[in-house]
Amino acid sequence: MKSRVVDYFISLVKIDSESKDELAMAQRMRDDLTAMGAEVVFDNAHVKTKGNVGNLLARFSGQIDKEPLLLCSHLDTVKPGKGIKPIVKDGKIFSDGSTILGADDKSGIVEIVEAIRRLQERQIAFAPIEVLLTISEEIGLFGGKNLDYSLLKAKTGYSLDSHRIGSVVIQAPTLNKFDIKVFGKESHSGACPERGISAIQIAAEAISKLKLGRIDEETTANIGIIKGGVARNIIPNEVTLEGEVRSHNIEKLEKITGAILNIFNETAQQYQVEVKNQIYKSRVDSKVTNDFPALKIDKNEEVVKIALQAAENIGLEPKVEIGGGGSDSNIFYSHGLNIPILGTGMQDVHSLKENISISDLEKGTLWIMEIIKEYSKRGIRNIS
Repeated sequence: MKSRVVDYFISLVKIDSESKDELAMAQRMRDDLTAMGAEVVFDNAHVKTKGNVGNLLARFSGQIDKEPLLLCSHLDTVKPGKGIKPIVKDGKIFSDGSTILGADDKSGIVEIVEAIRRLQERQIAFAPIEVLLTISEEIGLFGGKNLDYSLLKAKTGYSLDSHRIGSVVIQAPTLNKFDIKVFGKESHSGACPERGISAIQIAAEAISKLKLGRIDEETTANIGIIKGGVARNIIPNEVTLEGEVRSHNIEKLEKITGAILNIFNETAQQYQVEVKNQIYKSRVDSKVTNDFPALKIDKNEEVVKIALQAAENIGLEPKVEIGGGGSDSNIFYSHGLNIPILGTGMQDVHSLKENISISDLEKGTLWIMEIIKEYSKRGIRNIS
């Protein structure tokens, strides 16, 4: 059975759009949204992100006099995302296994566009809508960070960038990135190992003292990259590590981040060597960067209630959730926008097994349609 939403999704995932290379996808969306009657503009975020196109904003004037509703998704995909060959099997859409699928976040784009298209076709009046499609979300939320916010008139809306249909994510953690460089002293590993200080050994010892993974219900920590050494017969004099701490609690975020750095410093201080009457001491350099702020929307906000009510209206199981990842909504929140995150049905994202069910694509589209209708009927009255 042919399905327009499936055909549209397949056509979009075939367009290469890895982060910083979203131009072809942006051009397609400009053409599609313009054909639907939207006014489409781009900002210049790509100048700062060093990509090839800026964020796309499409404005639908609507027929009901209310403030615009913002619907957001992102244009880019993770790697490997070139030459995607979608396959429909057992009611689901996969890639051929050599790439990701790109359901993150093209499922969100499809559900937004198809929902508006169906409302237009059925001549159902709706409030003004702003569709924001950001760039370089996957590599650091750079589209949201560099968005020209003067282009937006909407103050509230939804970002389609989570998993389960019916899920409304109202909280997401803030994140500290840390970069640690451990310095030792090189030496021949066979001829004179006693003259060296192994940066790898120091790093390993420090890591063994850390608690990583799930720290508590609010906090996680991880070291994701370790680089060091030049040859198997040279005691390594330098190791670099890249990691992160996430928490819904800013005090815990700073405490855990500080504890990690202290452990590395204290471990390094225990290592020194004397060579020809000269003392060599190991040391650590570190840098901490807050990558994005926390998202924290009250569950009683009207924007949350509308999404939950819309889910109930079409027979979905609505659920308010607290997320563990960051998204454009974190950045929007820091600019005063209440944008909870909605599930689109995407599964196993950022992997070669990424997939989405056809039924979820359809349910997601119906949910966005119902959200637009419910918003158009009720509007937003913020509690704060």
